[in-house]
Amino acid sequence: MSVIEHPVVDDGLWSTIASHSDSVDREARFPAEAVSGLAGAGLLALGVPAELGGPGGGPADVVAAVERVASACSSTAMVYVMHAIATQTLIAGAADGDANHDVLREIATGGHLTTLAFSEPATRSHFWAQASRAEPDGDTVLVSAHKSWVTSAGHADSYVTATGAHGSSDPLVTELYLIPAGTPGIEVGGPFDGLGLCGNASSAIEFASVRVDASRRLGAPASGMSLMMEATLPWFVLGCAACCVGLAGAAVAMAADHLAGARLEHLETPLSGIATNRARLAEAKIRHMQARALLYQVAGEVASGDPAAQLGVLALKAAAAEMAIAVTDETMRVCGGAAFSRHLPLERLFRDARAATVMAPTSDVLRDLMGRALTGQPLF
Repeated sequence: MSVIEHPVVDDGLWSTIASHSDSVDREARFPAEAVSGLAGAGLLALGVPAELGGPGGGPADVVAAVERVASACSSTAMVYVMHAIATQTLIAGAADGDANHDVLREIATGGHLTTLAFSEPATRSHFWAQASRAEPDGDTVLVSAHKSWVTSAGHADSYVTATGAHGSSDPLVTELYLIPAGTPGIEVGGPFDGLGLCGNASSAIEFASVRVDASRRLGAPASGMSLMMEATLPWFVLGCAACCVGLAGAAVAMAADHLAGARLEHLETPLSGIATNRARLAEAKIRHMQARALLYQVAGEVASGDPAAQLGVLALKAAAAEMAIAVTDETMRVCGGAAFSRHLPLERLFRDARAATVMAPTSDVLRDLMGRALTGQPLF
C-alpha cells in the first residue's frame, strides 16, 4: 500500500467540523456536515490502496487524521474511526473481483460510509464472540442478529457484520458479512441517549432474517475471528486511542488559553500566575505527551508487522482512555466554573473522554488480555 506522507485535515475543514460540534453534542444529532466535509476532502478514502482507486495510507496516516478531527469534534472522530476500521476489515477480507471490492471502490470516491456491527447484548463487550448465527439458503445466507452500540446506525451505507458460523455452536467460530444498509429486514433502534459522544448515532440494530448474498462474506468460511484479531482489533485500538489523544490535546490547549487570559483582578495576575494551576496543567500535558508517543509507536509497529505490536495494541487503548479521563478531569479543575458552566467546550470533552473506557473491548478486558499475553497464556 502506498503511504501518504502528510494526510491533511486543513484549517478550513477543521473549522467546519468544530463549528458544528456544540450543536452535534447538545442535539445528539449525527454530524452530517462534518462527514460530508471528510468525504469531500478525500479522507473517507484514506487507507484504501491505489489499485482500488484510493490514496493509500497506513496506520500513522489514519491516526494523524483521526487525532486532528477529534480535536474539533469527538463524535465526528468516532464516526470516522468506525468507518476506517470497517474499511480496513473489508480490505483484509475482500477477494479480488468480488462485490466487496466494488464497495471499496465506492469508499475510495468518498461516496460510501461504512461501519461495524459486531457487539451483541448476549456477549456484551466481548465483541469477538457471537450468539447469533448465519443460516445458508442456496446462494444466500440469512442473518438474524441483535446488535448493540452500532456507530452511525441509520446513517451508514453498509454494515460490516459479525455472526456465528453455520454448523458450530462455538461463539468464537464466526463469519463477517458486508450488509448494504438498504437490505430488507434491517431495523434501527431509537436514537442514542448517553453521557458522551452524543452525536455518533450509536444505536441497536436488529437484523431480522436479513438475506445476504454469500459473496458478501469476508474471507474464508469461519474466518471471522482471525479477521477480527488481525485487522479489526489493531485498527480499532489505534482509532480509539487517536480519538482520545486528539480530544485530550484540545482540552490542554483550551485550558492553557483560559489560564493565560482569565485574570484575578484583585491580585493583578492571570490564572496562570497561580503555581498549582501551572503544575496541574503541566501534569495534564505530560500525560498527553506520553499517550501520544505510545500511539505513534504502536502505529509504526502495526505498519511494519513488528511482533511487539501485539502488546502495544493491547496496552494502547487502555492507556489512552485513562489518559483522556485524567487530562480532562485536570483541565476541568484548573478552569473551574468556566468549564463546569459550559463557557468553555471542556465539559463536552470531559464527557466524551469517559466513553472510551467502556467501548468494547473495555480497558479492564484489555488489561486482562495483556496479562495473559505477558504470562504466556492464550488470549481466548
